[in-house]
Amino acid sequence: MSAQPTDRPQGEVRATFEGEPISCSPGASVAAALIATGKRGWRETRSGGSRGLFCGIGVCFDCLVEIDGESGQRSCMIPLQEGMDVRKAQGPGAAEDTARGDARDEEAGA
Repeated sequence: MSAQPTDRPQGEVRATFEGEPISCSPGASVAAALIATGKRGWRETRSGGSRGLFCGIGVCFDCLVEIDGESGQRSCMIPLQEGMDVRKAQGPGAAEDTARGDARDEEAGA
């Protein structure tokens, strides 16, 4: 007898990003949904550089978004939930650039 998973995710989770629909498989992160729908950058640094997913494990701050009105959320660590309202990170707290992020801007000539 072979073991069959009984709790296999089914369907799709739907939400919005800046008013546009995004979706992914249940259990996938907000960042995964954004990438799957063609979004590559969803916040800007103080110097105007685009940021999206970088480490994917919650160590850096490149993937910050606002979720349902709560800013400073790491999109790589939060599973997308039905009906979430995801927005680009806004304001001074959203631009918590790490030394690595600032250095990448300088290397890119931003």
